[in-house]
Amino acid sequence: MSLQNNMRRSPYLFSFLFLTLALLLSIAIGSVFISPAEIWRSLTGHGAETSFAILWKIRLPRTVLVLLTGAGLGISGASYQGLFRNPLADPYLIGVASGAALGAVIAMSIPWQYSFLGLLIVPLAAFITALLTVAVVYTIARIGHTVPTTNLILAGVAVSSFATSLTSFLMLRSTDDMRRALGWLLGGSIQNGWTSIWAILPFIAVGVGFLLASGHALNLLQFGDDQAQQLGLNVTRTRTTILIAASLVTATAVSFSGIIGFVGLVVPHLMRMWVGGDYRRLLSLSLISGATALLIADVISRVVLAPQEIPVGIVTALTGAPFFLWVLRRSKNQGYW
Repeated sequence: MSLQNNMRRSPYLFSFLFLTLALLLSIAIGSVFISPAEIWRSLTGHGAETSFAILWKIRLPRTVLVLLTGAGLGISGASYQGLFRNPLADPYLIGVASGAALGAVIAMSIPWQYSFLGLLIVPLAAFITALLTVAVVYTIARIGHTVPTTNLILAGVAVSSFATSLTSFLMLRSTDDMRRALGWLLGGSIQNGWTSIWAILPFIAVGVGFLLASGHALNLLQFGDDQAQQLGLNVTRTRTTILIAASLVTATAVSFSGIIGFVGLVVPHLMRMWVGGDYRRLLSLSLISGATALLIADVISRVVLAPQEIPVGIVTALTGAPFFLWVLRRSKNQGYW
């Protein structure tokens, strides 16, 4: 009980401790185990040449990419849930991830030069199709000046299925290289090396910055649009800004790491159960814990069938689907908000 109380009083301390542990596991575990002592020596430039090469060329780029992806999915999931006041809303369920995946696959089907500017084409294409998907879903679900939750989810599922079908068609019509994107669509990272990190970082940073600044606005939106407007919030502009920022983060994560479901659904719920519904804390803690959750899932994907790896999206689905069913049952039996 004392540990539980301490965790509630110091959520950021324990969140960073869990993240540090997940980072250490992600860097150390793989086809070749690297001890913490060897990791420290390699980071300081005194390690063995083999460990140094594995660490800097393989493990660290992958770990940073997974961290950015998990953080982005965690905070965007919390933002979508607050924006729509719906515990079942996340980047996957309302179709943003599938739309972004379609754009990414379209961009990948074109032989771009492997360079920094070439890599930027993928997240840009994913962002454009993600915004188009959001616009279509929002338009279909809207009735007058309101967007019923049920309509939003049903429209998201329908548009997501359509985008997924187009993505599958493009892959079937493509070359053998593009067919290998199937693993990416299941949550297997297709990009390696530090170039990918520099390509993804600006998009993630801009989107996350806007979302972290939206905590107070999301708190006001929980009272309803009319009351939020009376409290001085420009509801239309705020909704648009949050929607674009969350879509940017989701599209960037999907474009480099594939469709990874349930992180944006599970992590915000766990954080809400831990620290409550204040979005000024919920967003930042979902950011940190999303990174931690995906890092742990990535480690599991490496060891469960070692030496073979399974896509991390399979791991998150196997663990997240039961949680989703529990949330669905809970929201059915009692008011969530």
